[in-house]
Amino acid sequence: MTERERLAPLPVGEWPPSMREALAALQPANPRWPLPRRDGNRPKALNALGTLARYPELTHAWNLFNAHILFGTTLTPRQRELLVLRVAHLRQAEYEWVQHVVIGLDNDLSRDDIARIAEGPAAWSGLDALLLQAVDDLIADAAIADATWAALADELDDHQLMDVVFTVGAYEILAMAFKSFGVELDEDLRPYR
Repeated sequence: MTERERLAPLPVGEWPPSMREALAALQPANPRWPLPRRDGNRPKALNALGTLARYPELTHAWNLFNAHILFGTTLTPRQRELLVLRVAHLRQAEYEWVQHVVIGLDNDLSRDDIARIAEGPAAWSGLDALLLQAVDDLIADAAIADATWAALADELDDHQLMDVVFTVGAYEILAMAFKSFGVELDEDLRPYR
């Protein structure tokens, strides 16, 4: 364990058997969006998974919910990643940020787009700006402001509006968890900082 880590990740060989079921919960039977590509070069996020392996029952429950956020949402993957990256930026959640830089690059966000997320809603236009403003509102006040909501409601249906709130909330929780547990960046994630 390093000085920063509070819960050291378990090495894969030490994961309890129940972790297999917990990981399977992240793959819904009928995803709306494709699962991430699997290749040898893709970062594996083993520090996050190894930390979660300390509590497979909780991880299973989390993954059932997060499977919807990642693969069942009515938002596009690009819209979801705008929300997640803005949460990570506002919460200074490095692990979440870097992991979702990788995912964002897979989902129609450029490096320039990702850098601009830190500038906030004023650096964007249209629905993208509204989504980023919704994150700012939720993080600041635990509610989307009336003006932001009205503008979003002109663009999104009820399910999408609900997915905005639950996506921000899910990644707010994950930012709290990873920062509190002291999850450190894996070597294979460092190039995406």
